[in-house]
Amino acid sequence: MANKNGILSGIFAGLNNTYAYLKSQNPEGLTLEGIKSVKNDSEKANMMNTTFASYLQTNFASIDKDGDGKITDKEMEALTSMMSRAGLTKEELIQMYASGASGLSQDTVEMITKYFDQIDTNKDGRVTSEEISAFNIDSAKQEKLDEDAHKRATNMSTFYGSESSSGVDSYSLLSYRYKSSKN
Repeated sequence: MANKNGILSGIFAGLNNTYAYLKSQNPEGLTLEGIKSVKNDSEKANMMNTTFASYLQTNFASIDKDGDGKITDKEMEALTSMMSRAGLTKEELIQMYASGASGLSQDTVEMITKYFDQIDTNKDGRVTSEEISAFNIDSAKQEKLDEDAHKRATNMSTFYGSESSSGVDSYSLLSYRYKSSKN
């Protein structure tokens, strides 16, 4: 399944990869017992991200939409599609990052959690890659505006002027005029 959600794509890829590995270890279908069995086998557990396996285990009942006791490819695709569309809650993001599952940098996760309410523009309690990207663009734009305003405020050439074409700077001319006016 292709995922266009860049910033959060590591999470969705991790879920899909973990599901695929767990499913390969349980040819009869991915059951709750199958997840537990693989997680408890240290050799097999080392071959996957246990955070994503724990997520699948904890949320098994809500993922298994038809209630047949197995997570199917279709149900897994529905989960990642829904997460991709709807985004992640602050708790989901923190939980997955804390276990090294997200593929996001610490700085990115800290920024998202710090500004979560501002990023969540539709106020649904979830952030999408689009909302995060828009916030990053707005923040970068504001930072640039602030930087430019600071440069203008601290640039004394704005007050004194810049070099004239004769090679004499305006500050020197102002000083000369000031001294001349006193005489």
